[in-house]
Amino acid sequence: MAWALLLLGGCFEVGFTTCLRFVDGFRNLPWTLGFLVSAGLSMLLLELAARTIPMGTAYVVWGGIGALGTVVVGILWFGEPVNAARIALMLVLIACIGGLRLVGNG
Repeated sequence: MAWALLLLGGCFEVGFTTCLRFVDGFRNLPWTLGFLVSAGLSMLLLELAARTIPMGTAYVVWGGIGALGTVVVGILWFGEPVNAARIALMLVLIACIGGLRLVGNG
């Protein structure tokens, strides 16, 4: 269950980084609220997962999911560049997240 919470928390991290693109100095209220809700839920889920999963492992996996998801959102919705090097590095990140899951306690 802790790993599912961690995965969901990483997804909310993608949500708050995506919202951050549109907050306009926190003057755009709907996007600012989306940012605050996503950030709060992301942190809450990280904290709940870290009750079972070692904190270092939980934080790295949470951050990795958020980083990977944010790159994918950037590529798919914001026209950020995609090339072989970026794809290879994203695959390495996925391998690291999976590896930590395999060796992590919890």
